Amino acid sequence: MGAGDILSVDRLSVDFRTADGALHALRDVSLAVPRAEIVGIVGESGCGKSTLINSVIGLLSENAEVSTGRILFNGADLLTMHSDGLTRLRGDRITTIFQDPMTSLNPVLSIGTQMTAIQYRSGLSRSAKRDRAVEFLRKVKIPDPEKRLGQYPHQFSGGMRQRICIAMALLPEPDLLIADEPTTALDATLEVQVIRLLKDLQREIGCSILFISHHLGVVAELCDRVAIMYAGEVVERGTVREIFHDPRHPYTRKLLECDPARIPVATRDLPTIPGDLPNLIEIPMGCIFRPRCPHRFERCIERPEPRRLSGDHLAACHKAELLQFA
Repeated sequence: MGAGDILSVDRLSVDFRTADGALHALRDVSLAVPRAEIVGIVGESGCGKSTLINSVIGLLSENAEVSTGRILFNGADLLTMHSDGLTRLRGDRITTIFQDPMTSLNPVLSIGTQMTAIQYRSGLSRSAKRDRAVEFLRKVKIPDPEKRLGQYPHQFSGGMRQRICIAMALLPEPDLLIADEPTTALDATLEVQVIRLLKDLQREIGCSILFISHHLGVVAELCDRVAIMYAGEVVERGTVREIFHDPRHPYTRKLLECDPARIPVATRDLPTIPGDLPNLIEIPMGCIFRPRCPHRFERCIERPEPRRLSGDHLAACHKAELLQFA
């Protein structure tokens, strides 16, 4: 994490108050998003991905509490920023694409109305806002964009709706785009098209992207860097090549083994990671992955600190220097 980062998360911990006690959703999470790069966050459901992005955009629920850490955006701490300042950033310098294009758009307003309304800070005339909306619909390859501005979300397919959501997120030409599993609701063919489109537009506009996904193949195709999350912690992070070709945390290895694209022969039995996620109200002692880890040993009752392996490649495992997977 350094001066070239648009976003820097530093030892962030977030708890949720529940009837059974504090649920420790994030613990000492650190990661960085460099300028003009795409950083992927990967992990099982419940690992804290959504809590992390909601912390960044200031949309945590009322029972959430940030206990430690900082979130620096262009050097300013979002956690101490006044609500008015955060509101000015959201939708302008920081924009978001959510995972379900079917519910992200207002069904009773035309696409043109929605795309001009979100430009209220631009100072442009109504006709200029409309022209800009047409321009960005053309960028995301919506055919006949002038005519389609007058149509409603139900008149578009799921893939086209997601393209519209991408166009709306990129309209202000943000510094940071947060994409929360934007291809989950799409079939495989549309997913590939949307990912390629997103990558082309990111290069054209020059923004950074924080990309959340379960799909390892999509992350490998789109991202420059990857952070692997497990049960509220970042257990490994590095470049795409380092994570996919030289994983050093056992959880990362298990995730890769579960990727159907890596299974060499047809089978009815897909690999899984044995065991269950830990109780985040009563955090187990030592390494958070220890109960499910095939490489655990006596020292794993001590919590491992991230170990730097090379460059920006870090892994929170006592055996990180020893474990090399072919």
